[in-house]
Amino acid sequence: MLARAQVWQQADVRSADLLTGPVVEGRFARNATVTCDYIDKKLAGMTPKFACKLPDGSELKVKYGGANGEVYGELLATRLLWALGFGADAMYPVNVVCHGCPRKLAGIERPGGDYRFDPAVVERKMAGTEWPSKDQSGWSWKELAEIEPARGGAPRAQRDALALLAVFLQHSDSKPQQQRILCLGGVHEETCNQPFLMISDLGLTFGAASKSNDNDPSSVNLQRWRSTPVWRAEPGCVGNIEKSFSGTLARPVIGEEGRRFLADLLQQLSDAQLNDLFEVARVNLRVREPGHALSGFPSIDEWVSAFKQKRQEILSKSCA
Repeated sequence: MLARAQVWQQADVRSADLLTGPVVEGRFARNATVTCDYIDKKLAGMTPKFACKLPDGSELKVKYGGANGEVYGELLATRLLWALGFGADAMYPVNVVCHGCPRKLAGIERPGGDYRFDPAVVERKMAGTEWPSKDQSGWSWKELAEIEPARGGAPRAQRDALALLAVFLQHSDSKPQQQRILCLGGVHEETCNQPFLMISDLGLTFGAASKSNDNDPSSVNLQRWRSTPVWRAEPGCVGNIEKSFSGTLARPVIGEEGRRFLADLLQQLSDAQLNDLFEVARVNLRVREPGHALSGFPSIDEWVSAFKQKRQEILSKSCA
């Protein structure tokens, strides 16, 4: 199954509407008010989140809180991967009004006992059937090497491009559970017809990867992100990312075709699209250097400038 897996789909990058995001079933308008009923269940992870049920009976996972970097990071990273043609869930910035939410979640209390959560993001899963394994679902970054183009799997250029993009994002929490294997054509007689590898949790991005996956340095930290080089200062093309204690991505070696593949995709993003990307994620609500309140709040332009600087690092490198 891994030998036949894909990691990228053709995308019209130049026309991607980064303000609106993926047009999928159950999508939400930008900054829409979503009303739902609290579900008392434990969700994985340490950052503020809860589950709730919509009037139509469907369940949502809500990440919330102005100090929660994942509220911004999930939206930024998933919109970028989606626009470039890599797999990602659809995240939407919303204002949640929760019936029955407990006071301990620290929402803004409203008349009648409801609580409001803003900023918040909700997700719609990428279409496909998740592929289970005997032990646990997901894939590790070293397993990209098991993909075989001769058997219909993704070429090395696309795999290297995905790894380099993860470095670009500083995808800190890269344990197998954070990457899903989807069967895009469904499962037939216990066989995954169209296996596709995607990153399913991208909250700890746009900062600097850390050993313990700390939120402040690793999740939407402008100061740390723009000062972290894409490449290691050594011969060849080695991505500058260290493995966290639970992670599986560290110092990937990138070939020239993979560098060019990602460089071509990134170049297609216009300044207007980049402005939309950081605007929709509301990055101006997150201080430049979380943990240091006096660092102040950044402008959208600062984030766009940092993105273009890091993009240029990829464009100007030669891995031949």
